Amino acid sequence: MHKNKFSYFMIFFFISSIIWAQESATNKTKGNEILKKVDENLMPVSYESYRKLINEEPDGSKKEFIFYTVKKGKDKVAMLYVSPASEKGRATLRLGDNMWLYIPNVGRPIRITSMQSVVGGIFNNADIMRLDYSVEYDATIIEQDGSGYVLDLKARTQTVAYDNLKMWVDKKNTMVSKVECYAASSTLIKTLDFKNIKDFGDGIKRPAVIETSSPLYKGYRSLMIYSKMKLKKFPDEVFTLDYLSRLGELR
Repeated sequence: MHKNKFSYFMIFFFISSIIWAQESATNKTKGNEILKKVDENLMPVSYESYRKLINEEPDGSKKEFIFYTVKKGKDKVAMLYVSPASEKGRATLRLGDNMWLYIPNVGRPIRITSMQSVVGGIFNNADIMRLDYSVEYDATIIEQDGSGYVLDLKARTQTVAYDNLKMWVDKKNTMVSKVECYAASSTLIKTLDFKNIKDFGDGIKRPAVIETSSPLYKGYRSLMIYSKMKLKKFPDEVFTLDYLSRLGELR
C-alpha cells in the first residue's frame, strides 16, 4: 500500500514538474514578446527628440537641462546639450555598453560609465541614453490580471546598469507605466514612473514624462519631459566619436 502511494506521488510530482516547466517557458516567451512591443512603443527604430531634464533637490532648488537626442537601431544613441549655456556644446555617445562624453576644447571624448550621471540627480547615464529594454534584459511574466502585466526582467550581462527590473505594463496599449530598478543584492535603487501618454505624430504615441525617485536619495526627484519626437533616418557616421562635435548640425 505504501509502495502504491509513493508511486502515485512520484507520478503526480513528475506531471506537475512538466506543467510548471511548460508554464514557465510560456511566461518567458510571452514576456519577451511583450517587452519588445513595449520598446517599439517607447522608441522607434530611428528618431530625433528634444527632452528637458529637471533635477529637484530637498531645499526646493532646481537645475534644468535640454537635450537634443538621436537614435538609430537598438544600440546607437547620441545626445547634444542645448542648455544651460554652461553645458552647451557638450555631447554624449552610446554604442552598446560603451559611452563617451565630449566637452568642447578638451580634446578627445572621455569614457563614462552607465551608473555615473553627467548631469547629477537621480537619472544615471543609462537612464538618459537608454537602449531598448529587450537588448539588455530577458523578461518573464510574474503577474497578470485583466488590465496589465508585471514583468520580471533579468540582465543579460553584468555590464547592464541594473541587475533586475520589475516592470508594469498596461494590457490595453502595451505601454510601460512603472519600472522598479534593483541591484544584485535585491536592494531597490530607484522607481521610474511613466506618465502623460502623448501623440507626437508619425505614429509615435508614448509617455511624455518619466519621473524618478529613490530611497537612496530622500527628498530628491528628477523628471524627463519629451517635447518633440519624430521619425528621422541618420547615416552611421553620426554615431561616431569624430561626429560628436558636429551633432548640432543635425538640428
